[in-house]
Amino acid sequence: MNWAHESGEGMDLTIQQLRIVLAVAREGGFTAAGERMRLAQSSLSRTVAEVERRVGVTLFERTTRQVLLTPAGHEFAAVAERIVGEFDRGVNHFTGFLAGTRGLVRIATLPSLAATLLPPVVSRYRRERPDVRVQIEDALLGQVLERVVGGQADLAVTVLTEPPGPLGFRQIAADHFFCAFPPGDPLGRRRAGEPVPWADLGGREFIAFDRASSVRIFADRGLREAGVRPGPVTEARNIAAVAGLAAAGLGVSAVPGLVLPLIEFARLERRPLERPSLTRPIGVVFDPRRPQAPAVRHFLELLEASPRLGLDLPEGAEWTSAANGR
Repeated sequence: MNWAHESGEGMDLTIQQLRIVLAVAREGGFTAAGERMRLAQSSLSRTVAEVERRVGVTLFERTTRQVLLTPAGHEFAAVAERIVGEFDRGVNHFTGFLAGTRGLVRIATLPSLAATLLPPVVSRYRRERPDVRVQIEDALLGQVLERVVGGQADLAVTVLTEPPGPLGFRQIAADHFFCAFPPGDPLGRRRAGEPVPWADLGGREFIAFDRASSVRIFADRGLREAGVRPGPVTEARNIAAVAGLAAAGLGVSAVPGLVLPLIEFARLERRPLERPSLTRPIGVVFDPRRPQAPAVRHFLELLEASPRLGLDLPEGAEWTSAANGR
């Protein structure tokens, strides 16, 4: 810290020196201040004299009975109080940062995972570490990974559609696909829970997710492996738009389990899709080359432990062992 005389000369004072001046001011004497700080009275007296020499003014009026602040001393003490308080707050924050009880965790994720998978995890984390800020940014699949690579996100909770390259991946969950269709569709004649083969979607009007979506990647794979093509295809990027178009009778759609809660408003019926039985691997992505703050490391550990914590997931989704993603 550097304070300046009117003459322009600088002075260096330590936090300990400021604490001693404040202690003497509060206790009204060197003896009481020494007892509070567990320092010898002579040491405090020398420190105050040195501070007065450096600032160039007398801070205390010394009498046989008491030690009182001068007008300049009052002004100095007010400034010292602010400096010491700010220093202590900063040290406390940094200590919490090192312990993982303070800081910021930035998570990039898919919209459906932000709404269905992450809330119980974040809730558990906030109960354990209430002073850590959690920032969640939802985006499309490619953008989510770009956030991690570019350092704008500490972690990504996403679907893995191909090897993550230099990024690390730990699988924590999986979900399965369902055929979503409006009431009155012939597919509804099947018993509740009775699977629908992907081949039955051949030639049907189809509501598809945008090609940048992980849902679209898996839906195209299911149709391809079943050896069929849908009829006229309508594309939409937004989950609500896909549901609304299907509810209007414009086609059926293939929807993963973690998306189902987000289309409830459309009152669509659903049946599991099989042959092939597709599963989306869901996990946490991180950059192993980038050091992790303690709060981030703790959040990653909680994500990896989620399969053992019994947190609720929607129909068609389940927690899996993180070891599967190693």
